[in-house]
Amino acid sequence: MGDRQDKGRDVQAMFASIAPRYDLLNRVLSLGVDRSWRRAAAAEALALGPKRILDVATGTADFALELKARAPQAEVVGSDFVPQMLEIGREKARARYLEITLEEGDALNLPYPDASFDTVTCSFGFRNFADYARGLAEFHRVLRPGGRAVILEFPPPARGLFGSVFRFYFQQVLPRIGALISGNAGAYTYLPESVLAFPDPERLAGLMRATGFRSRYQRLTFGIAAIHVGDKL
Repeated sequence: MGDRQDKGRDVQAMFASIAPRYDLLNRVLSLGVDRSWRRAAAAEALALGPKRILDVATGTADFALELKARAPQAEVVGSDFVPQMLEIGREKARARYLEITLEEGDALNLPYPDASFDTVTCSFGFRNFADYARGLAEFHRVLRPGGRAVILEFPPPARGLFGSVFRFYFQQVLPRIGALISGNAGAYTYLPESVLAFPDPERLAGLMRATGFRSRYQRLTFGIAAIHVGDKL
């Protein structure tokens, strides 16, 4: 338990320090492709016409705002444990005249009743969880029967030439760009480390099935990103 708490505190402090440059870095480091990934994930999240959506590890609320823009009739709640990120998200929501609720919360102990959301999403935040099984169990708990969980994440680079090139970019180039823009070298050393340590798509799908989801996944852009969809049985 101590190691999990330590990881949580370290991740919280790291993201607080890079919050002001976080969105710019995402655009630069993904060459803007992250927007198309979010659109694809949003289509899965909204496919069943949810009325109430929870975006976990919402950060600066990029994905929560994407969901609200596409489904204005839905109630969208974003939860994160980094208040600096949430404040930037609130500013973005005001600028876009979109009404969403952003509040502090621990992804491993979500402050919501059982069966209180139709859809739960997590965009590029799941790999930062100190306990993946516990996070999935919380997703499952707060979802209504028949509800859907959608996870958009970076899996470890696949084998082969493209995987090798991307691994080099992730480990050698990305930390330097990230350090230059954010001023925090450690944050963008952590990013490739967290991706390389993350379960591959089939293993994550297995964890979702073990939690009680009917699970499937789709690789995006030569496997750089992946969308996992879990429907609560």
